[in-house]
Amino acid sequence: MTSLHTLPIPRQSAPAHEHSWLVDSRHPTSEGVVLYVRCGGCGMHRVDLQAHPQMPPAALSRETSG
Repeated sequence: MTSLHTLPIPRQSAPAHEHSWLVDSRHPTSEGVVLYVRCGGCGMHRVDLQAHPQMPPAALSRETSG
């Protein structure tokens, strides 16, 4: 039996932290250097693009679990 007065059970999630991105590999392209990065703390992966050597990389993809 279900009740209209119940609340959903909150999901357990990992505590948020600032990722410490480590470069696994890098490849030059016509757009700049593509960086395949991994968080040293939680293992999440992301793809970044560094369009110019003097600029910081920008994320091309969302973070995904390894």
